[in-house]
Amino acid sequence: MKLLLVVAAALVDEDNRVLIAQRPEGKQLAGLWEFPGGKLDPGERPEDALIRELDEELGIKVKAPCLAPLTFASHAYEEFHLLMPLYVCRKWEGFVAPAEGQAVKWVCARDLRNYAMPPADAPLIAPLIDLLG
Repeated sequence: MKLLLVVAAALVDEDNRVLIAQRPEGKQLAGLWEFPGGKLDPGERPEDALIRELDEELGIKVKAPCLAPLTFASHAYEEFHLLMPLYVCRKWEGFVAPAEGQAVKWVCARDLRNYAMPPADAPLIAPLIDLLG
């Protein structure tokens, strides 16, 4: 089974809320809510991939020292096995502006379970609740 490495960020605002984005129509798992991030390019470090993805998807600038690894998800989908480290980020430049027209929401960690998420994202919620309350 192919191993797919993707990275995700828990962007945390001044009110300790986490940003989630809704997968747009036409994409796999459309309509589900997820933490922003994406696939690594060949030879790319996870932190560099996350910095690139956050810029491309949300128009924000993040520096590597502002990314703190928190946990990871390991999930077997039918076609591949996904490994996804989750980084917490509390500092960035710019304002969140979804480039792909996807909906975004700032949500308290304890309320994240109220949003339908891909199976790989769901295990990331408990560590965020532990961290943010």
